[in-house]
Amino acid sequence: MPKPEIYVTFRLTQPGQDLLQEYCEQTGRNQTKVLRELVRRLKRQIKIINE
Repeated sequence: MPKPEIYVTFRLTQPGQDLLQEYCEQTGRNQTKVLRELVRRLKRQIKIINE
């Protein structure tokens, strides 16, 4: 996989951070992997919307 060239920083409320942390713990993945997967899902969602 190519090395990422773009960094994204954003704010979360504490409940949002808690939810992300809980999901990471349940899936055994770190936040970066979880957020990358969510971005990849957006690509599939765009395809569905455009059909």
